[in-house]
Parts: sequence; structure tokens; C-alpha cells
Amino acid sequence: MKTLLKQREIWLLLAIAVLIGLVSTRYAAFASLRNLATVFNDTSILIILALGQMVVILTRSIDLSMASNVALTGMVVAMINAAYPAIPVPALIVLGACVGLALGAFNGLLVWKLGIPSIVVTLGTLTIYRGATFLVSGGAWVNADKMSPTFIGLQRAQLLGLPLLSWFALAAIALFYLLLTRTPLGRALYAIGVNPTASVYAGIDVGRTTFVAFCISGMVAGICGYLWVSRYVIASVEVANGYELNIIAACVIGGISIAGGIGSVGGAVLGALFLGLINNALPVINISPFWQMAISGGAIILAVVLNARGERRQGRIILKKAEAT
Repeated sequence: MKTLLKQREIWLLLAIAVLIGLVSTRYAAFASLRNLATVFNDTSILIILALGQMVVILTRSIDLSMASNVALTGMVVAMINAAYPAIPVPALIVLGACVGLALGAFNGLLVWKLGIPSIVVTLGTLTIYRGATFLVSGGAWVNADKMSPTFIGLQRAQLLGLPLLSWFALAAIALFYLLLTRTPLGRALYAIGVNPTASVYAGIDVGRTTFVAFCISGMVAGICGYLWVSRYVIASVEVANGYELNIIAACVIGGISIAGGIGSVGGAVLGALFLGLINNALPVINISPFWQMAISGGAIILAVVLNARGERRQGRIILKKAEAT
């Protein structure tokens, strides 16, 4: 029982349940399955992006350019759809994934080959990709009237009572779970985060694996470029502006350690859902948006404190002492 209660996912589930219960006292329909399904759908893009960010954070890196990647790939696919509406939407999604992959690979190459810290690289590409969005579009917007009905409607289509956007998120959860728990790449990602030096002696190419992690995060952002633009039916330079903070917050709240090597798919999903519930619940009970920001920030600080305490567990201490020796 004690081991169970030490798991971050259990505490997050309890916090989510308490939040739903408190809001339900003011608005009973909030706890209905239909409304919770809507909240999940609203949070789906954040869930997918948090999973992509998690892969990078596990390697002791960070990708601050994901939101700018979303904006640029979203603009590219929207402009192509506006100019050539006959192109099938799945082809545009694949194109977005390829563009996002290229942007992520650029980040990964700079980190791998030049040895530049990831926070510096992605802080620079954050601005580069946002500026490229303006250059590609000439500062113009692509609005709903320029997008084809299939481009807008695909992820709104229903399957077994859920929008396809929710199914995108569920598929991402399943794929990332398999990647991180059932593949050599997943084990390598965790190993690098725990101890990069020992990983080299274990035969893991740390630089190449980190590069692959950035490619994955870039490809995820590219897919979300289409999902974002088609959901909110607008492509502009301001798309997802500042959203990188939400992505990282979801990971931190979900127990993914910034120091690398610690985290789970379930934690990332619950962290994103916690933020999604806050964003959906607080307006229902007429709480100011500024208080929403304060509550989200408080949750992030609390999560960092809990993460720091978790990293002082006996296993981590022994590892650090061994490294020092």
C-alpha cells in the first residue's frame, strides 16, 4: 500500500477526482461522462505534445520549439490545403509530420553534432520557426473560408461516440507506451537520463539516441500542427504562442523529471488532463483567468518540489555517490 501511494499517478488521479468533485458541487453536469469526454477531447492536443516532450526530457534535454513547430507546420498544411483543396487530408497530415520531423531533426543535429545545450538550441529555433511562419505566410492568416470542409471536419468526425481528435490522443498514448516500455529505444532513453556515462559503456549511442528523441518530438509537433489549425480553423503566426510552457508544465506535473530518466506515459497524460481540467473547470465556477494562471503555477511549483524529493530516493543517492567515486 505504501508503494502504491508513492506513485505520482495515484496522487494525480486523486487530485483530479477531488477537482471534479469540488466543481460538481457548483455545477453537477461537470462530472457527467459526456462533459468529461469533452474535456479529454479539448486536452487531446496537449496530451500528444506532452508525450513528445517527455521523450526529449527523459534524455536530460528539452524542446522549447514545439509550439513554434506547431505554428509553422500548421501554416504550411493550411496554405497547401487552401491552394490545392483536392489533396487528401491524410496526405497533408503525413506532410505535416515530415515537416515537423525535419524541424526536430535540425534541433537534434545541433545538440548531437555541435554539443550545444538543448535549451539554447531550442530557444533559438523557437524564434526561427516562429519567424519562418511569418515569412511563409507573408503575415497573412488562413481562415476557415479558405480551408476545405474535409480539412476542417476530419478530426471532428465521430467514431464510437468520440471525435477522431480523441482517438488521435488515445493512439498516441498506446504508441508511446509501447515505445517506452517494449522497445530498446525506450530503454535507451531512460538509461541516458539516469546515467549518460554508464549508457556509453552499455553500448548506447547517447548522441544518436538524443537526436532520435528530437526527431520524435518534432514529428509529433508536425502532426499537431494540422490538428491545431483544423480544430481552431485558423492558421497564423500567433498559433500556439506560449504553448510550450503548457507542454512542459504537463510533463512536470505528471512527474517527468527535468533531470532525466524518470517519468511515465501515464504521468504525462494525467499531468495534461490536470491542466485541461483546471482550464475547463475554473471558468465554470467564475474564477478569474488570473487565478487560473496562479493555480496552474502553484501546481507546477508543487510538482517540482515533489519531483526533487522523489529524486532523493535511495537508488538515486547511491548512483550519485558511485558517479562521484
